[in-house]
Amino acid sequence: MAHVYFDHNATTPPDERVVAAMLPFFREHYGNASSRHEFGTSARKAVEHAREQVAALIGVEPSQVVFTSGGTEANNLFIKGTAGYLRPGQIAVSAIEHPCVAKPAQELTRTGWKLRKLGVDCDGRLDLDDVDAAFKERAGIVSVMLANNETGIVQDIAAVAEKAHAAGAVMHTDAVQALGKIAVDFKALNVDALTLSAHKIYGPKGVGALVHDKRTSLRPLLAGGGHERGLRSGTENVPAIVGFGAACELAVSRVRDFTSRIAEMRDMLERGLDDRGAVLFSKNARRVPNTSYFAFPGVDGETLVIELDKAGYAVASGAACSSTSTEPSATLLAMGVAPEIARGAVRVSLGHGNTLEQIDAFLRTLDFVLLKLKRLTAIAV
Repeated sequence: MAHVYFDHNATTPPDERVVAAMLPFFREHYGNASSRHEFGTSARKAVEHAREQVAALIGVEPSQVVFTSGGTEANNLFIKGTAGYLRPGQIAVSAIEHPCVAKPAQELTRTGWKLRKLGVDCDGRLDLDDVDAAFKERAGIVSVMLANNETGIVQDIAAVAEKAHAAGAVMHTDAVQALGKIAVDFKALNVDALTLSAHKIYGPKGVGALVHDKRTSLRPLLAGGGHERGLRSGTENVPAIVGFGAACELAVSRVRDFTSRIAEMRDMLERGLDDRGAVLFSKNARRVPNTSYFAFPGVDGETLVIELDKAGYAVASGAACSSTSTEPSATLLAMGVAPEIARGAVRVSLGHGNTLEQIDAFLRTLDFVLLKLKRLTAIAV
Protein backbone atom coordinates (compact mmCIF):
# COMPACT_ATOMS: atom_id res chain seq x y z
CA MET A 1 0.00 0.00 0.00
CA ALA A 2 1.28 3.44 -0.91
CA HIS A 3 1.92 5.76 1.99
CA VAL A 4 -0.56 8.56 2.65
CA TYR A 5 1.17 11.86 3.36
CA PHE A 6 -0.26 13.79 6.31
CA ASP A 7 2.78 15.95 7.12
CA HIS A 8 2.38 19.05 4.95
CA ASN A 9 3.52 21.46 7.69
CA ALA A 10 6.95 19.83 7.48
CA THR A 11 7.13 20.19 3.70
CA THR A 12 4.86 19.94 0.68
CA PRO A 13 5.35 17.96 -2.54
CA PRO A 14 6.46 20.33 -5.32
CA ASP A 15 3.64 21.08 -7.74
CA GLU A 16 4.27 19.68 -11.23
CA ARG A 17 3.74 23.16 -12.67
CA VAL A 18 6.41 24.50 -10.35
CA VAL A 19 8.85 21.82 -11.45
CA ALA A 20 8.05 22.54 -15.10
CA ALA A 21 8.79 26.24 -14.56
CA MET A 22 12.14 25.40 -12.94
CA LEU A 23 13.49 22.87 -15.44
CA PRO A 24 14.58 25.32 -18.20
CA PHE A 25 16.79 27.09 -15.65
CA PHE A 26 18.71 23.89 -15.00
CA ARG A 27 19.14 23.20 -18.73
CA GLU A 28 18.94 25.99 -21.31
CA HIS A 29 18.87 29.13 -19.13
CA TYR A 30 21.67 28.27 -16.73
CA GLY A 31 23.40 31.65 -16.65
CA ASN A 32 24.54 33.56 -13.58
CA ALA A 33 21.98 36.30 -12.92
CA SER A 34 24.81 38.79 -12.35
CA SER A 35 26.44 38.20 -15.75
CA ARG A 36 26.00 40.88 -18.45
CA HIS A 37 25.61 38.57 -21.44
CA GLU A 38 22.42 37.02 -22.78
CA PHE A 39 22.60 33.98 -20.50
CA GLY A 40 22.90 36.25 -17.47
CA THR A 41 20.21 38.73 -18.50
CA SER A 42 17.78 35.86 -19.13
CA ALA A 43 18.40 34.58 -15.61
CA ARG A 44 18.07 38.09 -14.15
CA LYS A 45 14.69 38.61 -15.84
CA ALA A 46 13.48 35.32 -14.38
CA VAL A 47 14.60 36.31 -10.86
CA GLU A 48 12.88 39.68 -11.08
CA HIS A 49 9.69 38.11 -12.44
CA ALA A 50 9.67 35.71 -9.49
CA ARG A 51 10.20 38.65 -7.13
CA GLU A 52 7.09 40.26 -8.62
CA GLN A 53 5.10 37.03 -8.13
CA VAL A 54 6.11 36.76 -4.47
CA ALA A 55 5.39 40.44 -3.86
CA ALA A 56 1.96 40.24 -5.48
CA LEU A 57 0.82 37.43 -3.19
CA ILE A 58 1.28 39.53 -0.03
CA GLY A 59 0.66 43.00 -1.41
CA VAL A 60 4.10 44.62 -1.41
CA GLU A 61 6.49 46.19 -3.90
CA PRO A 62 9.00 43.77 -5.49
CA SER A 63 11.87 45.84 -4.08
CA GLN A 64 10.77 44.81 -0.59
CA VAL A 65 11.50 41.11 -1.26
CA VAL A 66 14.95 39.74 -0.37
CA PHE A 67 15.54 36.15 -1.48
CA THR A 68 17.26 33.84 1.00
CA SER A 69 18.02 30.14 1.31
CA GLY A 70 14.83 29.61 3.31
CA GLY A 71 12.85 30.63 6.38
CA THR A 72 15.67 30.02 8.83
CA GLU A 73 18.04 32.37 7.05
CA ALA A 74 15.33 35.00 6.62
CA ASN A 75 14.50 34.93 10.34
CA ASN A 76 18.16 35.17 11.26
CA LEU A 77 18.65 38.02 8.79
CA PHE A 78 15.86 39.99 10.42
CA ILE A 79 16.87 39.38 14.04
CA LYS A 80 20.62 39.69 13.71
CA GLY A 81 20.45 42.19 10.88
CA THR A 82 18.14 44.54 12.79
CA ALA A 83 20.15 44.17 16.00
CA GLY A 84 23.24 45.18 14.04
CA TYR A 85 21.85 48.71 13.68
CA LEU A 86 20.42 49.13 17.19
CA ARG A 87 21.87 49.60 20.63
CA PRO A 88 21.27 46.52 22.80
CA GLY A 89 17.82 46.60 24.38
CA GLN A 90 14.92 44.18 24.72
CA ILE A 91 14.02 41.56 22.15
CA ALA A 92 10.58 40.07 22.73
CA VAL A 93 9.46 36.80 21.11
CA SER A 94 6.52 34.55 21.84
CA ALA A 95 7.11 31.53 24.03
CA ILE A 96 6.02 29.27 21.13
CA GLU A 97 8.35 30.52 18.40
CA HIS A 98 10.11 28.21 15.97
CA PRO A 99 13.75 27.52 16.97
CA CYS A 100 15.00 29.61 14.03
CA VAL A 101 13.57 32.65 15.83
CA ALA A 102 14.06 31.56 19.44
CA LYS A 103 17.70 30.60 19.07
CA PRO A 104 19.03 33.73 17.30
CA ALA A 105 17.03 35.80 19.82
CA GLN A 106 18.78 33.91 22.62
CA GLU A 107 22.14 34.51 20.93
CA LEU A 108 21.63 38.27 21.15
CA THR A 109 21.85 38.04 24.95
CA ARG A 110 25.58 37.47 24.51
CA THR A 111 25.90 41.01 23.19
CA GLY A 112 23.87 42.77 25.86
CA TRP A 113 20.30 42.22 24.66
CA LYS A 114 17.58 41.21 27.13
CA LEU A 115 15.33 38.38 25.94
CA ARG A 116 11.66 38.55 26.94
CA LYS A 117 9.40 35.59 26.14
CA LEU A 118 5.75 36.56 25.70
CA GLY A 119 3.34 34.16 27.37
CA VAL A 120 0.43 32.32 25.78
CA ASP A 121 -2.83 30.92 27.13
CA CYS A 122 -3.88 27.27 27.25
CA ASP A 123 -4.87 27.34 23.57
CA GLY A 124 -1.62 28.98 22.48
CA ARG A 125 -3.00 32.49 21.93
CA LEU A 126 -0.63 35.28 22.83
CA ASP A 127 -1.44 36.86 26.19
CA LEU A 128 -1.92 40.51 25.24
CA ASP A 129 -1.75 41.57 28.91
CA ASP A 130 1.71 40.02 29.06
CA VAL A 131 2.57 41.88 25.86
CA ASP A 132 1.55 45.15 27.54
CA ALA A 133 3.64 44.29 30.58
CA ALA A 134 6.66 43.44 28.44
CA PHE A 135 6.41 46.68 26.46
CA LYS A 136 6.47 48.85 29.58
CA GLU A 137 10.19 48.50 29.05
CA ARG A 138 11.16 50.04 25.72
CA ALA A 139 11.31 47.19 23.21
CA GLY A 140 13.83 47.15 20.38
CA ILE A 141 12.81 44.04 18.42
CA VAL A 142 9.62 41.96 18.49
CA SER A 143 8.99 38.71 16.60
CA VAL A 144 5.75 36.72 16.83
CA MET A 145 4.86 33.98 14.33
CA LEU A 146 1.63 34.37 12.37
CA ALA A 147 0.70 30.66 12.37
CA ASN A 148 2.29 28.10 14.66
CA ASN A 149 3.93 25.13 12.97
CA GLU A 150 2.72 22.62 15.57
CA THR A 151 -0.76 23.72 16.67
CA GLY A 152 -1.62 25.84 13.61
CA ILE A 153 -2.91 28.66 15.82
CA VAL A 154 -3.14 32.08 14.12
CA GLN A 155 -2.10 35.09 16.19
CA ASP A 156 -3.53 38.62 16.04
CA ILE A 157 -0.33 40.06 14.63
CA ALA A 158 -1.79 43.47 13.81
CA ALA A 159 -2.74 43.99 17.47
CA VAL A 160 0.73 43.00 18.64
CA ALA A 161 2.34 45.20 15.99
CA GLU A 162 0.34 48.21 17.16
CA LYS A 163 1.61 47.71 20.70
CA ALA A 164 5.16 47.05 19.48
CA HIS A 165 5.28 50.23 17.43
CA ALA A 166 3.89 52.24 20.35
CA ALA A 167 6.83 50.91 22.38
CA GLY A 168 9.26 52.00 19.69
CA ALA A 169 10.01 48.47 18.47
CA VAL A 170 10.61 46.95 15.05
CA MET A 171 7.99 44.24 14.46
CA HIS A 172 8.49 40.98 12.55
CA THR A 173 6.35 37.92 11.94
CA ASP A 174 7.31 34.48 10.67
CA ALA A 175 4.54 33.82 8.14
CA VAL A 176 6.00 30.58 6.78
CA GLN A 177 3.16 28.34 8.00
CA ALA A 178 0.44 30.84 7.12
CA LEU A 179 1.29 31.53 3.48
CA GLY A 180 -1.01 29.70 1.08
CA LYS A 181 -3.36 28.60 3.89
CA ILE A 182 -4.83 31.94 4.90
CA ALA A 183 -4.65 35.39 3.35
CA VAL A 184 -1.34 37.11 4.19
CA ASP A 185 -1.33 40.86 3.64
CA PHE A 186 1.82 42.74 4.66
CA LYS A 187 0.10 46.08 5.19
CA ALA A 188 -2.86 44.63 7.10
CA LEU A 189 -0.49 42.84 9.46
CA ASN A 190 1.18 46.21 10.17
CA VAL A 191 4.63 44.62 10.48
CA ASP A 192 8.04 45.91 9.48
CA ALA A 193 9.17 42.53 8.14
CA LEU A 194 7.92 39.01 7.55
CA THR A 195 9.40 35.68 6.54
CA LEU A 196 8.27 33.28 3.79
CA SER A 197 9.42 29.87 2.56
CA ALA A 198 8.77 28.15 -0.77
CA HIS A 199 8.68 24.50 0.29
CA LYS A 200 5.61 25.03 2.51
CA ILE A 201 3.54 26.14 -0.53
CA TYR A 202 4.34 23.35 -3.02
CA GLY A 203 7.57 25.02 -4.13
CA PRO A 204 11.19 23.86 -3.90
CA LYS A 205 13.30 23.54 -0.77
CA GLY A 206 16.25 25.87 -0.28
CA VAL A 207 14.61 29.22 -1.04
CA GLY A 208 12.66 31.73 1.00
CA ALA A 209 12.38 35.45 1.46
CA LEU A 210 12.52 38.23 3.99
CA VAL A 211 9.99 40.89 3.08
CA HIS A 212 10.65 44.22 4.77
CA ASP A 213 9.61 47.82 4.93
CA LYS A 214 12.35 49.67 3.08
CA ARG A 215 12.75 52.02 6.07
CA THR A 216 13.93 49.05 8.16
CA SER A 217 17.73 48.94 8.37
CA LEU A 218 19.31 45.49 8.11
CA ARG A 219 22.95 44.52 8.45
CA PRO A 220 23.63 41.59 6.08
CA LEU A 221 24.64 38.22 7.49
CA LEU A 222 26.77 37.43 4.43
CA ALA A 223 29.47 39.68 2.99
CA GLY A 224 30.34 39.25 -0.64
CA GLY A 225 29.35 40.52 -4.04
CA GLY A 226 26.41 42.61 -2.88
CA HIS A 227 23.55 40.57 -4.33
CA GLU A 228 19.95 41.32 -3.32
CA ARG A 229 20.74 45.04 -2.99
CA GLY A 230 23.60 44.23 -0.66
CA LEU A 231 21.42 42.38 1.87
CA ARG A 232 22.18 38.79 0.82
CA SER A 233 25.39 38.17 -1.09
CA GLY A 234 25.79 34.96 -3.06
CA THR A 235 24.97 33.80 -6.56
CA GLU A 236 21.20 33.51 -6.82
CA ASN A 237 19.65 30.05 -6.93
CA VAL A 238 17.74 30.88 -10.10
CA PRO A 239 15.80 27.60 -10.56
CA ALA A 240 14.61 27.64 -6.94
CA ILE A 241 13.68 31.33 -7.08
CA VAL A 242 11.70 30.71 -10.27
CA GLY A 243 9.92 27.83 -8.53
CA PHE A 244 9.15 30.03 -5.54
CA GLY A 245 7.55 32.61 -7.81
CA ALA A 246 5.48 29.99 -9.61
CA ALA A 247 4.32 28.51 -6.30
CA CYS A 248 3.23 31.95 -5.08
CA GLU A 249 1.18 32.50 -8.21
CA LEU A 250 -0.54 29.14 -7.73
CA ALA A 251 -1.14 29.83 -4.04
CA VAL A 252 -3.75 32.48 -4.81
CA SER A 253 -6.30 29.85 -5.80
CA ARG A 254 -5.15 27.36 -3.17
CA VAL A 255 -6.17 29.60 -0.29
CA ARG A 256 -9.80 29.12 -1.30
CA ASP A 257 -9.31 25.34 -1.23
CA PHE A 258 -7.91 25.55 2.29
CA THR A 259 -10.90 27.48 3.58
CA SER A 260 -13.39 24.93 2.27
CA ARG A 261 -12.34 21.43 1.24
CA ILE A 262 -9.31 21.02 3.50
CA ALA A 263 -11.11 22.56 6.46
CA GLU A 264 -13.88 19.99 5.94
CA MET A 265 -11.32 17.16 6.07
CA ARG A 266 -9.73 18.58 9.23
CA ASP A 267 -13.12 18.85 10.92
CA MET A 268 -14.00 15.25 9.99
CA LEU A 269 -10.66 14.10 11.39
CA GLU A 270 -11.14 15.96 14.65
CA ARG A 271 -14.64 14.61 15.16
CA GLY A 272 -13.17 11.14 14.85
CA LEU A 273 -10.30 11.93 17.19
CA ASP A 274 -12.68 13.39 19.76
CA ASP A 275 -14.86 10.27 19.59
CA ARG A 276 -11.76 8.18 20.33
CA GLY A 277 -10.82 10.16 23.43
CA ALA A 278 -8.01 12.30 22.05
CA VAL A 279 -6.88 15.54 23.65
CA LEU A 280 -7.10 18.18 20.89
CA PHE A 281 -4.71 21.06 21.38
CA SER A 282 -5.78 24.64 20.51
CA LYS A 283 -9.19 23.40 19.41
CA ASN A 284 -10.92 26.54 20.72
CA ALA A 285 -8.68 28.99 18.89
CA ARG A 286 -8.45 30.19 15.30
CA ARG A 287 -6.08 27.91 13.39
CA VAL A 288 -4.94 27.39 9.84
CA PRO A 289 -7.47 24.99 8.30
CA ASN A 290 -5.19 22.00 7.75
CA THR A 291 -3.62 21.32 11.14
CA SER A 292 -4.66 18.99 13.98
CA TYR A 293 -2.43 18.46 17.01
CA PHE A 294 -3.55 15.83 19.49
CA ALA A 295 -2.56 13.21 22.03
CA PHE A 296 -4.02 10.06 23.51
CA PRO A 297 -3.35 9.86 27.28
CA GLY A 298 -1.00 7.01 28.06
CA VAL A 299 0.20 6.65 24.45
CA ASP A 300 3.71 7.81 23.54
CA GLY A 301 3.67 10.13 20.53
CA GLU A 302 6.86 8.84 18.90
CA THR A 303 5.65 5.27 19.19
CA LEU A 304 2.29 6.18 17.67
CA VAL A 305 4.01 7.96 14.77
CA ILE A 306 6.18 4.91 14.07
CA GLU A 307 3.25 2.50 14.19
CA LEU A 308 1.16 4.71 11.91
CA ASP A 309 4.08 4.90 9.49
CA LYS A 310 4.22 1.10 9.43
CA ALA A 311 0.50 1.13 8.67
CA GLY A 312 0.99 3.51 5.75
CA TYR A 313 0.42 7.02 7.19
CA ALA A 314 3.09 9.72 7.45
CA VAL A 315 2.35 11.99 10.41
CA ALA A 316 4.60 13.91 12.81
CA SER A 317 5.24 13.97 16.53
CA GLY A 318 5.89 17.72 16.53
CA ALA A 319 8.02 20.12 14.55
CA ALA A 320 10.17 18.51 11.84
CA CYS A 321 13.11 20.76 12.72
CA SER A 322 13.04 19.42 16.28
CA SER A 323 12.30 15.77 15.48
CA THR A 324 15.62 14.58 16.93
CA SER A 325 14.67 15.84 20.40
CA THR A 326 13.12 13.45 22.91
CA GLU A 327 11.87 16.30 25.11
CA PRO A 328 8.17 17.21 25.18
CA SER A 329 7.10 19.98 22.82
CA ALA A 330 8.21 23.37 24.14
CA THR A 331 5.11 24.86 22.53
CA LEU A 332 2.77 22.60 24.50
CA LEU A 333 4.69 23.15 27.74
CA ALA A 334 4.37 26.92 27.24
CA MET A 335 0.61 26.37 26.87
CA GLY A 336 0.54 24.66 30.26
CA VAL A 337 0.08 21.12 28.94
CA ALA A 338 1.31 18.47 31.37
CA PRO A 339 4.60 16.86 30.22
CA GLU A 340 3.10 13.36 30.20
CA ILE A 341 0.39 14.53 27.80
CA ALA A 342 2.81 16.62 25.72
CA ARG A 343 4.99 13.54 25.13
CA GLY A 344 2.04 11.95 23.37
CA ALA A 345 1.58 14.79 20.88
CA VAL A 346 1.01 13.88 17.23
CA ARG A 347 0.42 16.33 14.38
CA VAL A 348 -1.60 15.70 11.24
CA SER A 349 -1.23 18.45 8.61
CA LEU A 350 -3.32 18.04 5.49
CA GLY A 351 -2.67 19.13 1.91
CA HIS A 352 -4.29 19.40 -1.48
CA GLY A 353 -3.70 15.76 -2.39
CA ASN A 354 -5.61 14.42 0.60
CA THR A 355 -9.23 13.20 0.51
CA LEU A 356 -12.12 12.50 2.85
CA GLU A 357 -11.70 8.81 2.03
CA GLN A 358 -8.14 8.95 3.36
CA ILE A 359 -9.37 10.52 6.59
CA ASP A 360 -11.94 7.77 7.04
CA ALA A 361 -9.33 5.07 6.40
CA PHE A 362 -6.87 6.77 8.75
CA LEU A 363 -9.36 6.75 11.60
CA ARG A 364 -10.05 3.05 11.09
CA THR A 365 -6.31 2.36 11.04
CA LEU A 366 -5.88 4.44 14.16
CA ASP A 367 -8.34 2.17 15.99
CA PHE A 368 -6.21 -0.84 15.10
CA VAL A 369 -2.94 0.84 16.08
CA LEU A 370 -4.27 2.15 19.41
CA LEU A 371 -5.61 -1.30 20.29
CA LYS A 372 -2.23 -2.83 19.45
CA LEU A 373 -0.35 -0.31 21.62
CA LYS A 374 -2.73 -0.78 24.56
CA ARG A 375 -2.25 -4.56 24.37
CA LEU A 376 1.52 -4.13 24.34
CA THR A 377 1.30 -1.81 27.35
CA ALA A 378 -0.86 -4.30 29.21
CA ILE A 379 1.67 -7.09 28.50
CA ALA A 380 4.55 -4.88 29.67
CA VAL A 381 2.74 -4.14 32.93
